[in-house]
Amino acid sequence: MSAAWKQLAFQILLLFISCRHINTKTSGPTSPPLDPIGPLQTVEKGYVLKGNSHTEKVELLNPVNLVLMCTWAGSQNKSLNITGFWRKDGEEIENSRVTVQLKNEQYNLIRRFRIVSEEDLRCYSCVFGSKAKIDFVLAAPQIGEVRDKPIVSYVGDSVVITCKIEDSKPKPNTWNWYKANDTGKEQISTAAENHKYGIKNEERKTKLLVHNLTEDDSGFYYCGAVYNISTTMGHVELKVISFYEPLKPFIAIVVEVIILVAAILLYEKSQSKKDYTAAGNGANDQTNTQSPGENNGAEESSSMRQRKV
Repeated sequence: MSAAWKQLAFQILLLFISCRHINTKTSGPTSPPLDPIGPLQTVEKGYVLKGNSHTEKVELLNPVNLVLMCTWAGSQNKSLNITGFWRKDGEEIENSRVTVQLKNEQYNLIRRFRIVSEEDLRCYSCVFGSKAKIDFVLAAPQIGEVRDKPIVSYVGDSVVITCKIEDSKPKPNTWNWYKANDTGKEQISTAAENHKYGIKNEERKTKLLVHNLTEDDSGFYYCGAVYNISTTMGHVELKVISFYEPLKPFIAIVVEVIILVAAILLYEKSQSKKDYTAAGNGANDQTNTQSPGENNGAEESSSMRQRKV
């Protein structure tokens, strides 16, 4: 065998040995995970303040890059520059203090915020020194209809609980229902084996059907309008009562009337007994007792009969 073939055989042997030591198993993806929401849309919100304070509500449907722009007209005695900074839920944001110069008779503050989840929906405030501020309250579209009084139904019946969002609001992606328990909220399941509940969703309205009610079904029910950025909650209280429950006030009144009539009858009976006793004692006194005048008259009559004799 020539030297060239020997060298080629030796290289093939080394390659075979090295391949046996290669570990083909991997512990996980080596590349970083992709951004699940993709590139964010940039949304600008601003307000021009002419007084000392203002609250601006900002409704968001999706994760965004939010640019907040604040303009303050200033006070009568305007300084050439003032200190401006930003707050989140009342706490100053670190490294947000800047010097704001007076331009065109007004002051301007601009800051970009990355809003990607429900945790980012907070109150962001731009503050001009200690003189003026603008609050931007971030939230998903709110459920406007609020029911103050509970829904009342009876044991054994069925009930329909309705929740809806205003027509002027964007329609949610879907709806969820929850029931309050000791630890918080439990999502209501409408699985095939669960005949207790039924859910019917429309674009801006949802209905929860609860069958075969018991007193344990009483409590708060929460409807959730699901948007990409957050879930907006509304609540309705349900009270399940037995059929004799409405009769309790009537029964209480009847019992009070019976007690009152019995008391009156006992009083009348006791008064009649006292009057009868008093009348009997008076008759006995008249029979057994004579006045002094009557006694003298009897004696005189007896004397006159004795003289005639």
